Amino acid sequence: MSSTLANGDFSSKPSATQSVRAMIQPPPVKRPRSGPMADRIFGWAAKGAALFTLGMLLAILASLTISAWPAIDRYGLGFLTSTTWDPVKEEFGGLVMIYGTLATSFIALLIAVPVSFGIALFLTELSPAWLKRPLGTAIELLAAVPSIVYGMWGLLVFGPVLATYVQQPLQTAFAGIPYLGAFVSGPPVGIGILSAGIILAIMIIPFIAAVMRDVFEVTPPLLKESAYGLGATTWEVVTKVVLPYTKAGVIGGIMLGLGRAIGETMAVTFVIGNFNQLDSLSLFQAANSITSALANEFAEAGEGLHQASLMYLGLVLFFITFVILSLSKLLLAELRKNEGAKT
Repeated sequence: MSSTLANGDFSSKPSATQSVRAMIQPPPVKRPRSGPMADRIFGWAAKGAALFTLGMLLAILASLTISAWPAIDRYGLGFLTSTTWDPVKEEFGGLVMIYGTLATSFIALLIAVPVSFGIALFLTELSPAWLKRPLGTAIELLAAVPSIVYGMWGLLVFGPVLATYVQQPLQTAFAGIPYLGAFVSGPPVGIGILSAGIILAIMIIPFIAAVMRDVFEVTPPLLKESAYGLGATTWEVVTKVVLPYTKAGVIGGIMLGLGRAIGETMAVTFVIGNFNQLDSLSLFQAANSITSALANEFAEAGEGLHQASLMYLGLVLFFITFVILSLSKLLLAELRKNEGAKT
């Protein structure tokens, strides 16, 4: 042994204990490999799920069209431009509801997108480690609050505050000004388009912020560290590195929030006013939305034009959602096509 150590030969044979352990150790269990038949079955199941989803979508579209056909046959596209909604005289038009849906959703996005971007930016780039997890969890918990709770809070708490501290001072400041005064006109009761839009913004902020935070975190750290190494500020890193890398996820999060805002029912019903006339374009004007009209009137609508007109509104809402999703897809395709054009 001394000669072996002196010569530097440390590659000795395994000991008797190691040999015995190798002999009694069971051979590794081979997992059975799935054959081609299993792969084909999995492929058929996946294709069947996709076709089933497409079939359900077409079935919903066909059902809405058939149910709304009496109203489509009588009013045609004029239903989209008429402001009359009189179940007694059986005169129906959906412009008030369409305007209320689009206006509240636009206000919600106008408020929610910058706030969500700031939240995601703070959580991923600026927040200290001890605050990141509790703050992120608290924001996500806002998404678990039932919509009816938001509606009750908006009607009983937020509405009076909005009327007292926002609407009345604005009406005093813009009194006599031709156009600005019209945008803040209306009785100071705290319900209307602006109130519904702000409540919707509060509701969709958790969804957009959570998606933005997740997509910001998948940006490779090497890209951000390289930008910081070149002297870029945090704002430059986010706008020139993180956003271009994650633009598909960011737009997807915004579309998710928009879909949530367009389809919201109970919260909007509490605070929008449910008024089927369009007297002015004031932000504080009581109005109606498609979902609110369906929730309020569908249970009491009799068979005939009233029920068909409500189904026509549902078909219009379906079409609005389809158009918005299609435009988002076209926007993403255009952004991908222009990648590298400035380099």
